[in-house]
Amino acid sequence: MSNNDIVLKTTSQNGYAVTVEVAAPDGGRVRQITIDDGQTSIAVFAAHEHTPAHSKGWGSFPMAPWAGRIRHGRFNHLHADVRLDLNHIDGPSDNGGLIHPADPAPATIEANDRRHAIHGTTFTRRWDVVSSTDISVEMTCPLEGALGWPFAGTARQILTLHPDHIGFELSVEAEGNTTFPASVGWHPWFVKPDRLDFSPTAMYVRDDIGLPTGELIEPPPGRWDDCFINERPVVMHYDRLVAPAITVASEDCDHWVVYDMPDATTCIEPQSGPPDAPTTRPEVVASGRPLRHTMTIGW
Repeated sequence: MSNNDIVLKTTSQNGYAVTVEVAAPDGGRVRQITIDDGQTSIAVFAAHEHTPAHSKGWGSFPMAPWAGRIRHGRFNHLHADVRLDLNHIDGPSDNGGLIHPADPAPATIEANDRRHAIHGTTFTRRWDVVSSTDISVEMTCPLEGALGWPFAGTARQILTLHPDHIGFELSVEAEGNTTFPASVGWHPWFVKPDRLDFSPTAMYVRDDIGLPTGELIEPPPGRWDDCFINERPVVMHYDRLVAPAITVASEDCDHWVVYDMPDATTCIEPQSGPPDAPTTRPEVVASGRPLRHTMTIGW
């Protein structure tokens, strides 16, 4: 736990102590959720002691103003081309890695370029704490100031801890007369479950760089690094007495990315749209018309 963490605490319905560590300076992410019965302490998220603060590989971080990758960091809005800096490169063995610092936006796309803009402008930056209590925290982060994002706006996240779950609300708000395409979501790195209860209705076909083509097919058996259409809670089952089931749910996210390739972790990511959403499924944010979605993690 860092000295900069905000700590939320409650008692579960069966008397267990629940602690949530919020790392506002490190992308507004939840560092860890711990459930303790007095004898056994269960960490919900994978360990990350040696992970850099700017990494995408730990905790549960909000993704805004887009979730996943934007192909080559480029999209079109109101007949204008937008070019973003590139902070991710696809790799053959580890499914890609973060570029830090990011590469400046190129004037042209190089042949076979495997670089993209990933996970938005806020997950490596400090979020400002607007208010906090023992069971809640509200944070904001400007959208501009990273990766060359040109549109003025604010990401806002509200976390509320309950005895049996924590609720997340994430919104993207435009400033002034600005409009822009957006998507939002979360990227939690869970301890690998022993069994996964996940029943999506469809899966996106991926192209040769792993981004959705728009075509939907029946989901095959895992393992996955894919985007699905799903409207049901996802349950991770563990062979243990404390917190044997961790449930991820959303009332308004119908796109879910599941990444369970690693042996020790599984990512269950509710999102408002698929990767590369500004091109494939744009939702336009304008003044007075924010994009707002929710997620819960329950135990």
